[in-house]
Amino acid sequence: MSNKLLKGTMLLTGAAFLSKFLGMIYVIPFNELVGDKGGELYFYAYNPYTVLLSVSTVGIPLAVSKIVSRYNSLGYYDIGFKVLRISLSLMFITGVFAFSILFFGAEWFAAKYIYDSDHGNTREELVSVLKMISFSLLIIPFMSVVRGFFQGNQIMEPTALSQVIEQIVRIIFVLTSVYIIIHMFEGSISLAVSFATFAAFIGAIASCLVLVWFWMKRKDKLLEQSHHSKKHLNISSFDLIKELLSYAGPFILVGIAIPLYQQVDSFTFNKSMALGGFSDITTISNATINMYGHKLIAIPVTLATGMSMTLIPALTESFMKRDSLNLEKQINQSIQIVILFVIPAVVGLSVLANVSYGALFGMNHLDISGRLLMWYSPVALGFALFTVTAAILQGVNEQRFSLVSLGAGFLVKLSLNSFLIQLMAGLGSIVATTLATFTAVTLNLWWIKRSIKFSYKQTAKRGLFIVIFSLIMGLVVLLFKVLLGFFLPYETSRFAAIVMLSVGIIVGGITYLYLIYKSTLMEYVLGSLNILNRFRRKKGAN
Repeated sequence: MSNKLLKGTMLLTGAAFLSKFLGMIYVIPFNELVGDKGGELYFYAYNPYTVLLSVSTVGIPLAVSKIVSRYNSLGYYDIGFKVLRISLSLMFITGVFAFSILFFGAEWFAAKYIYDSDHGNTREELVSVLKMISFSLLIIPFMSVVRGFFQGNQIMEPTALSQVIEQIVRIIFVLTSVYIIIHMFEGSISLAVSFATFAAFIGAIASCLVLVWFWMKRKDKLLEQSHHSKKHLNISSFDLIKELLSYAGPFILVGIAIPLYQQVDSFTFNKSMALGGFSDITTISNATINMYGHKLIAIPVTLATGMSMTLIPALTESFMKRDSLNLEKQINQSIQIVILFVIPAVVGLSVLANVSYGALFGMNHLDISGRLLMWYSPVALGFALFTVTAAILQGVNEQRFSLVSLGAGFLVKLSLNSFLIQLMAGLGSIVATTLATFTAVTLNLWWIKRSIKFSYKQTAKRGLFIVIFSLIMGLVVLLFKVLLGFFLPYETSRFAAIVMLSVGIIVGGITYLYLIYKSTLMEYVLGSLNILNRFRRKKGAN
């Protein structure tokens, strides 16, 4: 992989991780302001919005990036501008369509999501929130296409910076508006959440301003490049649209997987909890699983998949060159990076589930929230592995199979969710999601092995060591937790929970890093991505 491509990919990865991290951190004060009721309402609004956003963009932004890059490499720079114009027109149509569905269909969504209004949010409250968030669908698809155009021209800074600025502005607007409505005007939680979801529109405006600034800065150079195209290529708009859609389809699958599983919860959770006799804990369970708990598991998933995905361009290159030795090495490394980071995170979060939830989101209903978070933690591994295996399938030109695996996982979630929730309350939703994600991952792994005659022997061996080291780390953390329990009332005091969580993270992190470093597992798995290699080389040189 070229240094420029690696630098650009790492820049985008860093921006994505920072955005995710900020997206997790702001939830802590947000929870203090709106509680579980507001958290559930926020989830109900954001989930259909996310699905409709993915469907409305249909993978076009990433497809634009790929097509622009392809034609640029052939010297047809003018085609990139034609692709940009066509894509913006498509995004206008699909954006208006998605907005219309959510805005005018808000009452239908609310009726389907909320079965029992006596113990939580009402349908009327949800309708207003859904209408407020729908406006974002008019602008974000446009913004995404411009990002894709910049990326296709190997200009990564606009995407990275606009992504971070969008998140920062959105979070500031969320917390400020919610605080003002609740504490200064003594408004309702539903009104506060309505403004919180409208923040997506405000953040998108800020992102667009960043992109406009970069466009003005780069416009002359891009236009000059376009005027110096190798020769004119006579390709119709219809053919470009077909090419866009052929590239775009697979890109949508990875982004829509998690919202699709959560959408099943949106339609079935409230009703199934009521039918199972669990109405009194519906709101806290739903908020824990799909809002606050999900934010926690997103951090290791983003870090692991971000580092792993930096290898995908090189993997694709090896596949195109039929370099099977390098291809096998890169696929193994991509998967191993995921399990190297996510498995210890899963073990640590499971051991510290009560402490983590109490420290970050308060001590109320900790007996319910802590238990649900403990069982939800392993889902992080499923989400991360699905993301990476789907990307690997794309790299070896088998992206169509992602539709099969995602469909199979979705059917598992859909068929089991209601039954398991009525049987086990919120835990049933977690079990259904776990079975669904690992069904999809298993199918992806099987198809990779089948399509390129791939062996997982090396990954299995290293994976065993990762599991062993993670369990040792978990036991050490558990021992510290028991010992500190004699002095710290972390089950009743939030301050004590914060102290315990900090100690647990530090002790667990040091233990695990020591084990994988001394065993050279870190060096073997991370390879050139291991920053400690540079430290070793400098130390050896001295």
